[in-house]
Amino acid sequence: MKTVAFCGSPRKGGNTELLLTEAVRGVEEGGSSVITFNLNLMNIKACQNCGGCNENGICIFHDDMDQIYSAIRESDRIIIASPIFFFSVSAQVKLMIDRCQSFWCEKYLLEKPVEQGEYGRRGLLLLAGGMKDEMGSMCAEACAKAFFRTVSVSQHEVLSYLDIDEKGAIKSHPTALQEAYDAGRKLVSK
Repeated sequence: MKTVAFCGSPRKGGNTELLLTEAVRGVEEGGSSVITFNLNLMNIKACQNCGGCNENGICIFHDDMDQIYSAIRESDRIIIASPIFFFSVSAQVKLMIDRCQSFWCEKYLLEKPVEQGEYGRRGLLLLAGGMKDEMGSMCAEACAKAFFRTVSVSQHEVLSYLDIDEKGAIKSHPTALQEAYDAGRKLVSK
């Protein structure tokens, strides 16, 4: 079983990265290999809405997304970890999701959905944000859900932690890190 994880936080060692680290630990201890992409460090051009992928489902731009496309196709499990910025996922995550328009074209225009593989494909969304309003989590999840469905993730779990703003504040949450670890273990259970 293969898992791909996306860290969408620009803050090194921040709350999002801490949550993802625990989830990845759970995945690895559950027996799955994990490849983690730190989206903030990658060279990813924004989707140009050029229609270049309409005919064959392949993006005409070649950058670090090429690695991500391959990893998604080969994955059984997908994890997205993002801070909540302005009621959505971070720009780093949104950039990656928007570039998955090629998968959308492949699935909906060409009617060739991404194969789910032997284990089916499941997902995990980890969110942390300083706001107290649940609307931020709901909007971020809606964006991630659209991505998940596009890449044939039929079910996903969401862990969302609000009122978590200061760097490292997630460590003071009574259950968050353990829940992230447990969700990682659960994600790779058959």
